[in-house]
Amino acid sequence: MTIASNKNSRPEPKADAVRYGPNNPHPLSTRKTELVWEGKYDEYGNRREVDVAGCAMPMQKIETIDQPRSEAAAAGQLDLFDKKTARLDDFRNMLVWGDNKLVMASLLKDFKGKVDLIYIDPPFDVGADFTMNVAIGDEKDLTQKDQSALEMVAYRDMWGKGTDSYIHMMHQRIALMRELLGDTGCLYVHCDWRMNSSIRLLLDDVFGQEHFRNEITWQRDAPGKGAKKVAGQWSRETDSILMVSKTDRSTFNPQYKTELGETQLREYMYAEPDGRKYKKVTLGDYSAASIQQFREQGLIHVTKSGREYKKYYLDEAKFIIGSTWTDIINLSRGQKEQVGFETQKPESLLERIINASSNEGDLVADFFCGSGTTGAVAERLGRRWIMADLGRFGIHTSRKRLIDLQRKLHDEGKPYRAFDVFNLGRYERQWWQKERLKGADDEHRRIVLEFYKAEALDNPPSPLIHGRKGATLCHVDGIDSMFTRDEATAVANAIKEAGAKEVACLAWEFEMDLRIECNRLEREHDIKIKLIQIPREIMEKNRKEPPPFLEVATLTAEPVYHKKNGERTVDIKLTSFIPSLAEVPTKELEALQERAVQNGFDFIDFWAVDFDHRNGAPFGHHWQDYRTRKDRSLKTVSDQHHAYPQEGTYTACVKVVDIFGCDTSISVEVKI
Repeated sequence: MTIASNKNSRPEPKADAVRYGPNNPHPLSTRKTELVWEGKYDEYGNRREVDVAGCAMPMQKIETIDQPRSEAAAAGQLDLFDKKTARLDDFRNMLVWGDNKLVMASLLKDFKGKVDLIYIDPPFDVGADFTMNVAIGDEKDLTQKDQSALEMVAYRDMWGKGTDSYIHMMHQRIALMRELLGDTGCLYVHCDWRMNSSIRLLLDDVFGQEHFRNEITWQRDAPGKGAKKVAGQWSRETDSILMVSKTDRSTFNPQYKTELGETQLREYMYAEPDGRKYKKVTLGDYSAASIQQFREQGLIHVTKSGREYKKYYLDEAKFIIGSTWTDIINLSRGQKEQVGFETQKPESLLERIINASSNEGDLVADFFCGSGTTGAVAERLGRRWIMADLGRFGIHTSRKRLIDLQRKLHDEGKPYRAFDVFNLGRYERQWWQKERLKGADDEHRRIVLEFYKAEALDNPPSPLIHGRKGATLCHVDGIDSMFTRDEATAVANAIKEAGAKEVACLAWEFEMDLRIECNRLEREHDIKIKLIQIPREIMEKNRKEPPPFLEVATLTAEPVYHKKNGERTVDIKLTSFIPSLAEVPTKELEALQERAVQNGFDFIDFWAVDFDHRNGAPFGHHWQDYRTRKDRSLKTVSDQHHAYPQEGTYTACVKVVDIFGCDTSISVEVKI
């Protein structure tokens, strides 16, 4: 039977169907405007909150840096330094290496509601190329640096599901920033056309629309600059900086132009006999008494028709800066301010933001710090600062930059603060584990051993021993782990009990200064510990050929003794260095390996000495030398002439950071 349908008639509802109407509105009819992304709600429709307790962890202080004071101590002028220095001791600034979500969750214990200003410049380009050029040695040779395995997995996690995963990542971090901000605090988010609209809605979701303060348009380049902009669209030479506040009581100090544009200057067409320029303004808003006072002060301009105006002098003019910034040009190669970091922003940009939304002594934070511009400007303007970054190269670049600034401010007699470097230690590589390995850590270890051409052990002598390559036993660290001192100790004990003499510890990331502990363990157990980086290439889809597995850098150094006027002093001499080249693109690896063996010192960018290192204590920067963009030379012997207080045996710790930002350390025995 065929039933004809009437397209204009409404179908009869089923007997058990829910009837929606004025007395029973449909759920969608009552929804408010809202930004929704995958991950915002759980399977039951509940809003997912940031797991602060699960993310918070203790931060390890690994370096203390107060270079001017260290130099004074070496010269025997510490008392004089402490009396005359302009150093501020109310706060030690913080530079933290680690995932900023974990960093912020860990900071909440001590800094909840205490941060006055946050500026962030997060990555916002799904197709970004993180490869950058770095200089080798004292010549003008360049090589490429890949992003680290840590950064690569984080980036994949960030964009694994496109905009949804990016917004979810940013929501978690912005929510933590709101908790860190004080009641008068502000957040500035730097972005461009790619994510501008999404981040704006996300800020409304976290802070509330009523706390959106402004969208600043920064014209970073001249209009139409660059060949790519001569295309079938308007040129893209602006970025957006979105500003929100924690409450209605945000700090704001108006900023004024120091130079006027041609249009504004043309308004000042009149001049006094001495050449002082002014423009005329109407008297309509002034009282008769004020106008009479202006006459007596010679501040009245009279036209030929006898009409009076007030004189407004150019040298007294103040022009408030609005939300369109055209007077700050982006950095270009070769500029003095450049430190060799691709996404570096001009100091003048951060200077305007910090001056506008904070006061002297306030606490400023940047959790995507990159090259450290925010901290450098905050230090120069008398603010306290906290910075964090996931990349070791960013932490290293910031460290050098802040040491340089410490020295400069000290030499100029201006105030500065010491700072400490912290290590959070761990980032969860769940993207690869979930997508390719179906969550199995055993599968991860099997793949690593297979690429390393090692045999997996079915019945190992210890749960910490996973494979064998010849006479060398293998330990493969977890996919979501960083290989730490405690793990190295446990593995060393397992190797000794198994009767072996050598172990290869394969890991994605190693705790900073781990080599010092491994040196001690090698002496204690008479074993050899090889620290080998798991190459990022094993995560490439359909890869079959094994990529190179490279041992972390090797370093040797020795003491140099001096004797003058009966006093014995010590310096440290670097005797050899071979970098790991773990972050060199495979295509350049072969050429650089030969140079690394022949001229390993060419790959050193920075090195420092702690002349009296104590086990478990952070590294103290007593002396350091490093290459700059202007001066590529590097000392291989310190010139501290360190004097110890009494005879005995001391341990000096030497830290070397290569041109890729990777560091290694070694302990040197000093006998006095």
